[in-house]
Amino acid sequence: MDSNYIDKSRLPSRHVTEGPERAPHRSYLYAMGLTSEQIHQPLVGVATAWNEAAPCNISLQRQAQAVKKGVAANRGTPREFTTITVTDGIAMGHAGMKSSLASRDVIADSVELTIRGHSYDALVAMAGCDKSLPGMMMAMIRLNVPSIFIYGGSILPGRFRGRDVVVQDLFEAVGLHSVGKMDDETLDELERVACPSAGSCGGQYTANTMAMVAEAIGLALPYSCGAPAPYEIRDALCAKAGEQVMELLKMQLRPRDIVTRKAFENAAMTVAATGGSTNAALHLPAMAHEAGIDFDLFDVGEIFKRTPYIGDLKPGGKYVAKDLFEAGGIPLVMKALLDGGYLHGDCMTVTGKTIAENLAKVKFNTEQDVVRA
Repeated sequence: MDSNYIDKSRLPSRHVTEGPERAPHRSYLYAMGLTSEQIHQPLVGVATAWNEAAPCNISLQRQAQAVKKGVAANRGTPREFTTITVTDGIAMGHAGMKSSLASRDVIADSVELTIRGHSYDALVAMAGCDKSLPGMMMAMIRLNVPSIFIYGGSILPGRFRGRDVVVQDLFEAVGLHSVGKMDDETLDELERVACPSAGSCGGQYTANTMAMVAEAIGLALPYSCGAPAPYEIRDALCAKAGEQVMELLKMQLRPRDIVTRKAFENAAMTVAATGGSTNAALHLPAMAHEAGIDFDLFDVGEIFKRTPYIGDLKPGGKYVAKDLFEAGGIPLVMKALLDGGYLHGDCMTVTGKTIAENLAKVKFNTEQDVVRA
């Protein structure tokens, strides 16, 4: 038998594609141009939080096409769909921010309903802004179908009068302007260059923090959450995620096989080590709840207390996500923590290997100063 063959007799999609009584269901699939072969392959949901609200998610539609190619290359049939997202960068400073945290749970609920409603067999979840990352991962854990997460990537820094700038500089500029220390023309000049590309805010704010969580907890492939949104390597990373979700389906390796108590501790350690967003202390317990794991705010706090701060990242430090990726990516942080005796190396990941196995060939880059050993 073909090693890539997957028996659909025990997969959820059999309820919509197999047997004479499902002829009406198949007719809908034929109407969208699917072939008989595609209909009888596993159906893989490709969920994105794409919208035109902010640069955080604007590249997800393009990246989803690469994911779909990866799924198809490994004998799966991708089915793309989108969900809502509320982007904090736009919602902050007015009543819109009341929608932010609630959107996380709506994202999780809507992805769950779509996967269950259409009997998809597996899931690739793609997100780019603060609440969409935990929302997608909560859905993955709740559904517990073979799943993989991939981040849309961070924004590139802008250039202003000979120096790198990020959106944080713009917030500070608003304060300077309000007390008469910056004129209208300078503020206008800065706001036009601070955010020069697609991608999420470049500092270790909530989006990049939760992207790091995705790799550290084992739900994303190594390096996949570090590359900036405009980098062409993102397409290769997305295609690999699409291919790998089919391997997870063959292995029947599911999110709850991965997200153990130790895995959540690993995630919290990487947040603390990089000066990440304290919003992780809200999102990690919510994700743990989906897995039935008792891991609360106080547990997160205890891990924060004992974890060394080794990442020189904005807003508390000097560098942005692009710099971390070019220095060695999220595995660089994880390698330093593993070698220091902090990370649990025996935790399983979506590679089908443990954290320690994934990091075995990672050498700490001594020619950089983004992360200290």
